[in-house]
Amino acid sequence: MGLKIALKPKERVIIAGAAIVNGPSPATLLVENNVPVLRAKDILKEREAQTPSQKIYFIIQLMYLDPDNLPSHHKLYWQHVRSFLKAAPSALGLIDAISTHILSANYYRALKSARKLISYETKLIAEAKVP
Repeated sequence: MGLKIALKPKERVIIAGAAIVNGPSPATLLVENNVPVLRAKDILKEREAQTPSQKIYFIIQLMYLDPDNLPSHHKLYWQHVRSFLKAAPSALGLIDAISTHILSANYYRALKSARKLISYETKLIAEAKVP
């Protein structure tokens, strides 16, 4: 059984590294083999990765979509994680969850966990701004 993807008009998706944009009508795709799939709402462009947690998310996205360069992506990930934890040691539990997924090569789940890290970072920044 494959993965069924219902696309809205003009919706973007990345399937196995190919950027696909749906036409003007809704469409349904069936992906019959195991390949990386990211919907537009889950795609973070490099120029949009402004905060440390977003940069971590982007690196994980590269791991998921570009497995040929995993060693360099992993190296970059661990550099960013060390830096993040120096600034926000309270995020250790979230980082541990993400890293566990990465070490088991489950990059999609790592991306989902990284979304929680982005939310946590946003919360920390908001709390720091409150006098």
